Amino acid sequence: MRNSITIVGGGVAGLTAAIACAERGLAVTLHEAHRRLGGRARSTPGPYVANDGTHVLYSDGEPFRWLAERRLVQPFSRPTPGELARFRFRRDGRIRALPPLALLRMVAHRRLTAPADEPFGEWAGRRFGPEATRAAAGVVGVITYTADPGRLSAAFVWERLLRAAAPGWPAVRYVHGGWSAMVERMAAHARRLGAVIATGERVDALPDGPVIVATGLDSARALLGDESLRWPSGRAALIDLGLRTDRRDPFLVSDLDEGGFVERYSAPDPSLAPPGHALVQLELPARPDEAVPAATARAEALADLALPGWRDRVTWRRDAFANGRTGAVDGPGTTWRDRPAIDRGEGVWLIGDSVAAPGMLAEVALNSARSAARAAAVKLSPSAVRKASTVSD
Repeated sequence: MRNSITIVGGGVAGLTAAIACAERGLAVTLHEAHRRLGGRARSTPGPYVANDGTHVLYSDGEPFRWLAERRLVQPFSRPTPGELARFRFRRDGRIRALPPLALLRMVAHRRLTAPADEPFGEWAGRRFGPEATRAAAGVVGVITYTADPGRLSAAFVWERLLRAAAPGWPAVRYVHGGWSAMVERMAAHARRLGAVIATGERVDALPDGPVIVATGLDSARALLGDESLRWPSGRAALIDLGLRTDRRDPFLVSDLDEGGFVERYSAPDPSLAPPGHALVQLELPARPDEAVPAATARAEALADLALPGWRDRVTWRRDAFANGRTGAVDGPGTTWRDRPAIDRGEGVWLIGDSVAAPGMLAEVALNSARSAARAAAVKLSPSAVRKASTVSD
């Protein structure tokens, strides 16, 4: 069929592409190798509903607006005043109520542009001094899953720092029921638009005809036979904890010493844990060549500081290690435009969180998917292009 397209991969990127293509009148068939959709956006079944990694959405980004217009993220919560009052910082080995003043002065320079061709540590150290630079690296370590953000492009780190430290009410949003609930809504919406979604179907050879590859770069290299599909990513220890509730527990601890964080996800969404219990997720970036047990032990040490008596309150635990699956990080002299291109030629597009699209965290996957859908519509069907003018882009 002239207006048909195949999508390989049923994560957030693939489902976004399926919706965007179907809205443009294309006949969509999506293949997902696993029996469950979602990719890295899956969540555990109850009674503790933990995302496969530490997921949030930022409402100040265009991708959130796109999802919300289609009611794919509703219901969601935002941090309450009470939760924000229990926001803490780890710095100099202690849990404190406030970040260093040097960091606050640094992020006040919101009109300042950082260079892409210089490491953040050198640029920020020269302008703001070592204390602010170390604290900023701690904030961005969480977002990049990187133990040393100072070695990354100054422009890349600065953009993320300003997003995370934007003035006013925090833009973070928590999807009720975990990200699997959002994935289910996305799949249902795509099917209502006519998309065919098949799970448990692994694709080992590139399908004939127009195709959108919505996989990680490792799988894309094999499928497309292109060894150039590589880009740096982060690595981090992840711990999910089900705990008996303690009123002393903070809502969130931002680790300015080592770039990690502790967050009580069940505070904005109590459905993630049984009554009287809390779901807590921890992330700590691993150092270069650091073994998994060592990184996990450092994450536990952060929990020792942040969560009084947590070891005696554990009712459920899951450990994981994210390696090369945490989205792209841009080194000095590179920007998102230098990552693997979305358009691979001959009716093949590549999407995901490590390709040439702007945004932070999952925003890259959504932006690349929508870009590929637009390009596919232009290539496949003039009528699809006309239809695209009637739907939100």
